[in-house]
Amino acid sequence: MFLSRYSAQLHGIFRVMTGLLFLQHGLQKLVGFPPMSPAMAAMHVPDSAKPVLLAAAVIETITGTLVALGFFSRWAAFVASGEMAIGYFIAHAAMGHSIFPATNGGDAAVLFCFAFLFLAGAGPGAFAANQK
Repeated sequence: MFLSRYSAQLHGIFRVMTGLLFLQHGLQKLVGFPPMSPAMAAMHVPDSAKPVLLAAAVIETITGTLVALGFFSRWAAFVASGEMAIGYFIAHAAMGHSIFPATNGGDAAVLFCFAFLFLAGAGPGAFAANQK
C-alpha cells in the first residue's frame, strides 16, 4: 500500500492526536476549557462522584500530556487504557442501563481504551521525546 512507507510517522501522528484529545477531556473537567456542550454541562453529578471525576481529570491531563509528547508514553497509555476501561463500566455501562456503547454513550471510552492499549504495546512511533 502506498502509505506503508509512512507507517512510523502515521503511528506518531496517531499517538499525538490521541494524547491531545485525551488531554482535552481532562482539562474540561479540571478547568472548564474547552467548554462542555450544553447537554454535558446540564448533567447532574452526585457529590459522591466528584472525587472520582477529579481523579479521572488528573489522570487524563497527565497521561494525555505524556502520550502526546511521547514521554514514557507506554506507561502513560497503559494507565489511560485502564482508566477508560474502568470508566466505561462505572459511568457508561452501569449508568446507561445498557452494555452497548452505541446506546450508553461510551463509544469514546471504548475507543480510547483500545487506542491506548495499542499504544502501550506498540510504543510511541515517530516524533516521540523518548521510546519508553
